[in-house]
Amino acid sequence: QVQLVESGGGLVQAGGSLRLSCAASGTFFSINPMGWYRQAPGKQRELVAGITPGGRTNYAESVKGRFTISRDNAKNTVYLQMISLKPEDTAVYYCKLQGITYDYWGQGTQVTVSS
Repeated sequence: QVQLVESGGGLVQAGGSLRLSCAASGTFFSINPMGWYRQAPGKQRELVAGITPGGRTNYAESVKGRFTISRDNAKNTVYLQMISLKPEDTAVYYCKLQGITYDYWGQGTQVTVSS
């Protein structure tokens, strides 16, 4: 059974940094595309960043230059380094593993950026 566990969220002031982690189990992690999504209150869940098994990345325009997604296949973990955080980055952040038949989601981690 695939499980994803996020960590690293918290409260930070505008301009600050956070690093999110998502540890996967129950799958051959290295072959799966991974992504970070976020959902703010009253808004739809949106893609923040994605990374292919080979390490190619893509980002939402709103986070380009501030967020960096990476993966460590030896540790079955994907990361999201966030710098220069803004109040509008406040949301619950979820990691997603793209499986062959299903997509799997973590439970989410709250990121709150105060102004």
